[in-house]
Amino acid sequence: MLYIKTNNYKYLRVFSAFGALLASLALLTSQAAIAGSQSIMITVSKGFGLSLYASDLGDAKQIAMGSNGTLFVGSNKSGTVHALVDSNQDGRVDKRYVIAKGLESPDAIAFHNGDLFVATENRIVRFIDIEQRLRRPSRPKDIYSDLPESDKKSTRAMNFGPDGRLYVSIGAPCNVCEASAPYSSIIAINVDTGASEQIALGVRDATGFDWSPQDGKLWFADQGRDWMGDNLPPDEINRIDVVGSHYGFPYLHASSVVEPAYEKPKNLKITVPVYELPAHVAPTGLAFYRGKQFPEMYHNQLFVAENGSWNRSSKVGYQIVMLKLENQQVVSRETVVSFLDGEFPVARPYALLSADDGAMYISDDLKGNVYRLFYKDGDTTEEPQELEENE
Repeated sequence: MLYIKTNNYKYLRVFSAFGALLASLALLTSQAAIAGSQSIMITVSKGFGLSLYASDLGDAKQIAMGSNGTLFVGSNKSGTVHALVDSNQDGRVDKRYVIAKGLESPDAIAFHNGDLFVATENRIVRFIDIEQRLRRPSRPKDIYSDLPESDKKSTRAMNFGPDGRLYVSIGAPCNVCEASAPYSSIIAINVDTGASEQIALGVRDATGFDWSPQDGKLWFADQGRDWMGDNLPPDEINRIDVVGSHYGFPYLHASSVVEPAYEKPKNLKITVPVYELPAHVAPTGLAFYRGKQFPEMYHNQLFVAENGSWNRSSKVGYQIVMLKLENQQVVSRETVVSFLDGEFPVARPYALLSADDGAMYISDDLKGNVYRLFYKDGDTTEEPQELEENE
């Protein structure tokens, strides 16, 4: 049985009519079977609702929203890019299309001026006028071919900045090493000319970044290295105040954890994090909430998807948190959705997207789902909340 629980510990039953959802979430695993009659819990903050927007999307990674409301989903292992359409805007997918398949790790995607951009292998390709060609996409055109060869340990993410350039994060191809450029950096590409600029260096693994709606500065989450114990090093939230700043990897982790394997160059100036998250929560997604549907306390605040821990004796993360900002500094961290039931992860949230209607979309690379987080007027403890499977 799947339950939703609000953070005031009121239990909300999901009716048995949604048994198909249980299958789509793969909740009936051997672990759940051993647990017998134990219920699987997803916890949401009071006032919020959570629905299953789409499933069977491979290991759903980065998501992007088209001008007409099409939600694009990139997958790493399955090599696919999907397009999801909610024609009548009722919060349910009506149509879905496979934009591309057989690609090499197309997990990094971005939408801009009618076109879809996808990173694959050592290049970035462009699907022109994609929302008008969902059934029969045109052959993609190469717009950039200077990415390092795709490495299974090197992650990528893409977003267009306020300046119209395509920003691409390129993770380190290792747990800890001195990798050659452009690994361990964030670059900005002019998609018309191909010119690129290194925006940030010393970045280990940043798959979530966004620009502040307050001052336009770029914020990014960076995952710390593994195998330093349960509580070291902290994961990071960083801000780019000076273009070309170095954020420490591999010489310094977070603010003060010195890397024993590599000595910091003598004249290297390192920018320390704006905020430190607990070790191994793995912040993969980051987005400012730009909508109006959530209460005012959430407006322009920073949301982070914590993908969860593997290199730890007990699990942490597997949740969506809000980092409350005051004067562009993080003053608190609050859980909005938790997908962790004890030591059982119901989902691993990967990417976040604040939609035009005020809802927030969450990709899940564990079960291949996309969830839709929304705010419900009134007290949600009064009636059961339905986590629905969509067509």
